[in-house]
Amino acid sequence: MRLFTALWPSAEAVRHLAAAVDRLDPERLARATEGLRKFRFVEPERWHLTLCFHGDDADQEQVTERLEHRVARLRNTDPAPPRLRLAGSGVFRGVLWVGVEPADEDDERGLRDLVHAAGGNPRGYRAHLTVGRWVAGRPDRELLPGLFAGYAGPWWQSRELAVVCSDLREGGPTYRTVHRVGVTRESSG
Repeated sequence: MRLFTALWPSAEAVRHLAAAVDRLDPERLARATEGLRKFRFVEPERWHLTLCFHGDDADQEQVTERLEHRVARLRNTDPAPPRLRLAGSGVFRGVLWVGVEPADEDDERGLRDLVHAAGGNPRGYRAHLTVGRWVAGRPDRELLPGLFAGYAGPWWQSRELAVVCSDLREGGPTYRTVHRVGVTRESSG
């Protein structure tokens, strides 16, 4: 089963970023995506932070048991989820992303703790949310991420992590949450 552990931004954060996407100047967008084959924006309901990709053949029971155990330990040592906001942007191969900014050093550490609890590598982790994809072509490294230069959304805290099954379809992946784990003492009961 193709599984990943995700942190979903708040509804307010998603609305704020979706409004920023809707306000993009069409001419500026056309210049920034020139030469990119099949550029498209990812639907807001699919926006998430992948904390750990578990693989195409992951065992759901093992993933959820490990996550439950690690998050329970975190709740005992650090009961407050990190304060985050979507801010900044960049590109990976075939991906336009908006970054994730922790409010302070404690929140940075809290995010890295969640990545570790999910099974990811906190040292190599770059918190981001994928907002656009393309099949082929090289973007202008300034124009495309420049679409969201200076963007900063509202602060939010997530109360849970989700283990998500990703089913690959012709029109793109569909996501189905198969397990939730509360990250605060209040949400774990």
